[in-house]
Amino acid sequence: MATEKEKIPAQLPYYALDEELSQERLAAQKACFRINSISPELAEECNEILKELLGSTKENFYIEPPFHCDYGHNISLGDNFYSNYNPIILDCAEVSIGDNVMLVPNVSIFTAGHPVHAKKRNEGLEYSIPVTIGNNIWIGGNTVINPGINIRDNTVIGSGSVLTRDIPSNVIAAGNPCKVIKEITGNDKNYYFKKRRF
Repeated sequence: MATEKEKIPAQLPYYALDEELSQERLAAQKACFRINSISPELAEECNEILKELLGSTKENFYIEPPFHCDYGHNISLGDNFYSNYNPIILDCAEVSIGDNVMLVPNVSIFTAGHPVHAKKRNEGLEYSIPVTIGNNIWIGGNTVINPGINIRDNTVIGSGSVLTRDIPSNVIAAGNPCKVIKEITGNDKNYYFKKRRF
């Protein structure tokens, strides 16, 4: 019979208050507490803790504290990753982030969800579906990325977006629910903000 932890990669419902999972979350909470308590001039110490906590990182990454996650070991960061203040990653399932990804403050990435029907939800069940963020992505502040979302390469997500479906490559997308606003073309190299040219 599968353990609660073994049910997660199979995307089956599981009991999150299981002892093994609870202990892993506590370890991540302790690591996040250390990261969020370190003086700003000791950024290298933060990165060392993050390298131990996260599933994988490349050499070039930085997360502005405070940072919060559920487990840590389900998060993989590509090269040249930067997150501004207060990212929240509920990494019950895998969160895979590519190269050259930037998060503005208060981005939330959720792999976990709960049953819609109150009876099952009140039993303590949850589920987790992986999230994938491609390469060359910029995600605006206060964005929420829900379970199972795939953001493809070279895309910009506008501030305040709520992602409930996959987003294709080479677009600007925004809104609640998030939807494609326009394709990014070579002409966009000439502008930095609305009609303001380089």
